[in-house]
Amino acid sequence: MPDPLTVQLVNQTTSPNIFAFITGLAIHHHMARVFILPDSTPHYPASPPPGKILQPLTTPCAIPLGAPGNTVTLTIPPIAGGRIWFSAATPLTFLRNPGGPGGGAALVEPSVLNPTDPNAAVDFAFCEFTRDAHQLFANVSYVDFVPRLPVALTLLTEGGAAVQHVSGLAGDGLRRVCEGLRAQGARDGWPWGRLVVEGPPGGEGGPGPLRALSPTHGAAVGARFEGFFEPLVEAAWRRYAERPGETPRRGLRMPMVSRGPDAAAGGGHGVLRINTQAAPGVLEGRVAAGSDELVIGGEAFARPTTADILGCNSGPFTTGPSPKRNAIIPRLAAAFQRGCIADVDEHPSAPETFYRSEPSNHYSQIVHECSLDGKGYAFAYDDVQPDGGADQSGKVNAGDPKVFIVAVGGGGAYVGDRMP
Repeated sequence: MPDPLTVQLVNQTTSPNIFAFITGLAIHHHMARVFILPDSTPHYPASPPPGKILQPLTTPCAIPLGAPGNTVTLTIPPIAGGRIWFSAATPLTFLRNPGGPGGGAALVEPSVLNPTDPNAAVDFAFCEFTRDAHQLFANVSYVDFVPRLPVALTLLTEGGAAVQHVSGLAGDGLRRVCEGLRAQGARDGWPWGRLVVEGPPGGEGGPGPLRALSPTHGAAVGARFEGFFEPLVEAAWRRYAERPGETPRRGLRMPMVSRGPDAAAGGGHGVLRINTQAAPGVLEGRVAAGSDELVIGGEAFARPTTADILGCNSGPFTTGPSPKRNAIIPRLAAAFQRGCIADVDEHPSAPETFYRSEPSNHYSQIVHECSLDGKGYAFAYDDVQPDGGADQSGKVNAGDPKVFIVAVGGGGAYVGDRMP
């Protein structure tokens, strides 16, 4: 059993009214839902009686961060699927439903999509983590939305390895993201600007945007992207189409070969190569003559829709029992998200190929441009990168974590794997 992990929560805002919650699944307590209290005590919320839903917590679980610049230090046990939540002005509201894991409560977490959620108008953010017997893995996340409260991560290890740091956004990061989304919408006519959610009048952060939603959730604010990625799908199917009479070659494992980005751009007889970065190796993909499926290493993929691409988990991107297919899916989905599937044949491709063609996920592009170090999960497979490539995802991880520092607010934000 690993030692308890030391976590430091740092208030880098200008407000003394910042609150944190630490939640997750207690690995050594039957995977029950757990909160970490301000004195580091685990609290396991009890399941309400059958039929009693949306019940309040019976124990206060908020962790006040104190004055600007203050650090709160806690220790936490092994936790899976953990989140460290932050909110400004008021603590978040968590509710209990019956029938949760490990005999405890099912937890109703804050939602940015439900307008009736008690946290809908609250300025909040979170990071994600898992601490198990093997490692600590943590990341900042913009998969659902960009918050007004920036979050930064720093990890120190027992062995004294190099400090790991994810800078996150600056204090005005959300404003810059929203400006970028509105400008993109003015350029291409798609509803990027409608992803911006304005805060309530008189809120803690003043007037202006409260958050920016991912286009995956655009329908919640009337920002619809149906048909957006279909031209890219068509371009990819043309690029990798076999000519009639051509002998298909599927499932080959071969070295990665660099091709110019304009190879086969005119349509037809390109060869897609997916480096699974796993046992199946590098797999070739083609659209067979007379077929409308892209076959990669013997796995057939139908044309994805825009919703499939944005969500990364439906249609041809639904995972299943095949390890080979499950290794292909993240790399293929990322190539569509980044708009480079029809520009280069080898994937994962280098970051300089990302977002340079239309259509691309401009939400993701803008998030990376506005992040101080260019890092942060902006879609589900944003951790896909070529072997030896620079991390895009905004993660820290180590098998021997010593201190995990999570700073909120963006004050004093910096770039580089070092301490402040």
